[in-house]
Amino acid sequence: MGLRMKFNLVLFVAICAGLAIAGVFSNKLLNDNAREEVLQSARIMMESAIAVRGYTVKEVKPLLAVQQRRHFISQTVPAYAASQYIKRLQKKHPEYSYKEATLNPTNPANRATEWETDIVSYFRNHDTEKELVGERNTPTGPQLYLSRPIKITNPACLSCHSTPAEAPETLINTYGDNNGFGWKLDEVIGAQIVSVPMSLPLKRANSTFITFMIALVGVFVLLIILLNIMLHYIVLKPVSAMSKKADAVSLGDLTVEELVIKGNDEISSLGRSFNRMHRSLDNAVKLLDETIDDE
Repeated sequence: MGLRMKFNLVLFVAICAGLAIAGVFSNKLLNDNAREEVLQSARIMMESAIAVRGYTVKEVKPLLAVQQRRHFISQTVPAYAASQYIKRLQKKHPEYSYKEATLNPTNPANRATEWETDIVSYFRNHDTEKELVGERNTPTGPQLYLSRPIKITNPACLSCHSTPAEAPETLINTYGDNNGFGWKLDEVIGAQIVSVPMSLPLKRANSTFITFMIALVGVFVLLIILLNIMLHYIVLKPVSAMSKKADAVSLGDLTVEELVIKGNDEISSLGRSFNRMHRSLDNAVKLLDETIDDE
């Protein structure tokens, strides 16, 4: 196996190892960034829904307090207001969703599904947890969900949700007296859940990863070509020339021309040493011939 082949073999193994390491880390970094991008979108949606809830409680509900006594107005319910806000967002982004999933809701539309029930149960069993992030597969692709517990911390909420007898008549007339009661103070009754699709950010991350790896392979190919050119002119060509002259000298041909040496690197130093050896050997042979002639 020649020196060039050995050099390229070692270089190939090193490049493959470098590509593998770079691929693993860059792929993880790009996917982590994509996930963080999705999570940031989910947080914005969550904070927007919370802002709408706060606006409804502080601005809308007091304005409609009198009308609320005569008939129930859904717009005064924070959960309803937040859901309607998200519905308008879904007209352009139908894959985004927001739900205030509740175990025992007043409005049946807010009843938690099986996977949402698991989230609510998690918060009920982990009272100190304020947020839960996870991923799930859906028919439209993977989605990231961000959830926060809905906990009864305001005693005023129990005026509508403790017992049917204490609830406003307008609420009973609208939703009946079978759901949304029995809530207790400091109890987790549900969870705010925002779901954001991951398919597009992941697709962009994969596209960026492929582009990066192609560019990296291109750089390594260029590097191999340049290193081989350097290897040829700096090492292989001078060594090959020395090898041919060494063969000629070893066969007794001392009339070969000396090597033309340029530079001050190790190969040049080896060439100058070869020239000195050639001259010394030539002088020694001439001296020996003269001694023989004198005899």
